[in-house]
Amino acid sequence: MKNKKYSRIIAGTMTWGSWGKNLDLELMVDLIHHCVSQGIHTFDHADIYGGYTTEEAFGRALSKSGISRDSIQLISKCGIQYICEKRPNGIKHYDYRKSYIIGSVEESLKNLQTEYLDLLLLHRPSPLMHPDEIGEAVEQLKTQGKIVDFGVSNFTPSQMQLIDSGTSVAVNQIEFSLTAHNAMHDGTLDHMILHGITPMAWSPLGTVFREENDQTHRIHQQLMELMPKYNATADQLLLAWILQHPSSIHPVIGTTGKDRIINAVNALKIELELEDWFSLLVASQGHKVP
Repeated sequence: MKNKKYSRIIAGTMTWGSWGKNLDLELMVDLIHHCVSQGIHTFDHADIYGGYTTEEAFGRALSKSGISRDSIQLISKCGIQYICEKRPNGIKHYDYRKSYIIGSVEESLKNLQTEYLDLLLLHRPSPLMHPDEIGEAVEQLKTQGKIVDFGVSNFTPSQMQLIDSGTSVAVNQIEFSLTAHNAMHDGTLDHMILHGITPMAWSPLGTVFREENDQTHRIHQQLMELMPKYNATADQLLLAWILQHPSSIHPVIGTTGKDRIINAVNALKIELELEDWFSLLVASQGHKVP
């Protein structure tokens, strides 16, 4: 079920701009080249990143990089109306009206300096979304050649089915990691396998390096035991754990560190033994499987 349209490891750009490292033009060009040299040719965006500024910065860098547009894939998301200087919003909300979806895509295309998105995602589900109106927007964008594929992000199985009644859902980008693995148990990944929907996982390292608690302590202990066996780093083992799921998840990595990007790609070579995979799950859960 592997989707060869997108690199198995995807570069997430949320922290490339003002929401993170605030990379200047030269550093962003260099990072794009580094990702491509490592076989990461898919870049994940959202219109809101950097308060609606990161896509424009990336677009300038991509233009200067000299990299052929056809050799990479660009993903973007729309739908969140964010409160920031760029928008006169009084409250954060979601907008999936046909005109808004089309306008958001056209703005992303302008900012990214490209004629098309390889994949458009609805960023988060809205209680007011209607599949027919969304379907009309998506079909128009596809007919005009402005998007190639369409999907969703953070959607449940029933929400995927709802949108699929209006237009085909190819991808669902969800939170998934060793510390956030509900999608394995609530039917989300089962649904995607059954319907041929490609899963992408944001925050694939979870909270393992961000929080200190009983769960992360147990996970670190188990990782320390496994690292010598696989001659691997802790972050590689966390990615290998995700990559082994039969739904063929594409981790979206948020790092801008070159060594960590190389580590992520090398995680593709690791195949955990069955009991080792379950040992990490048990460490996360704090109890044996039922």
